[in-house]
Amino acid sequence: MLSVVVLISGSGSNLKALLEAADNPLNGIRVLAVGADNPASGLEHAELFNVPTFVVAPQNFENRQAWSDVLLENVKFYNPDLVVLAGFMRILPPSFVSALSPNLINTHPSLLPEFPGAHAVRDALAAGAKVTGVTVHVVDAGVDTGPRLEQRSVEVLAGDSEHDLHERIKAVERQLLISVVRDIAAGTLNLAQLDPASQNSLAQPSANNFH
Repeated sequence: MLSVVVLISGSGSNLKALLEAADNPLNGIRVLAVGADNPASGLEHAELFNVPTFVVAPQNFENRQAWSDVLLENVKFYNPDLVVLAGFMRILPPSFVSALSPNLINTHPSLLPEFPGAHAVRDALAAGAKVTGVTVHVVDAGVDTGPRLEQRSVEVLAGDSEHDLHERIKAVERQLLISVVRDIAAGTLNLAQLDPASQNSLAQPSANNFH
């Protein structure tokens, strides 16, 4: 059974998908706790599944390092096998990342290395991209630069707004995250065998793999 702590910042749609997947014992996933950097509405999903929650808000600390140290203490209290950033919107200091690497993963709404950063969907539209997608990757000290585990493509349609495209991406993102976590739980994807210094992707997204 793969034990997981999930960190969120918002409504928690990816969290909800993970909790539903964990509710099926065949998936071999157990969500131990859900943490947030604010009293996020997504914490309600955890409460519905009787999963403990914690909030570590940056404004309650003198600096970013002090905040991340306490966040890490909360995560380590549960001793998870894997930590999933599911819409967690803060960049974590290297000390946090190194303490959990490589068992710290994130989702990103583009086919990395294209369009890293906080505005990936907007950037894809501005660049006139015909195809974008979703990446699940290991978190490293950079911004969306860690080893890529799996990717899926999403077609950019004529007349797409940022909202419309992002909603289609999010639907694929939830599916992909569950698939990756399930593979980690089954042992078919072994994060310990990844070279943390490598930018090589295990994923091979296809331009025809539209969802």
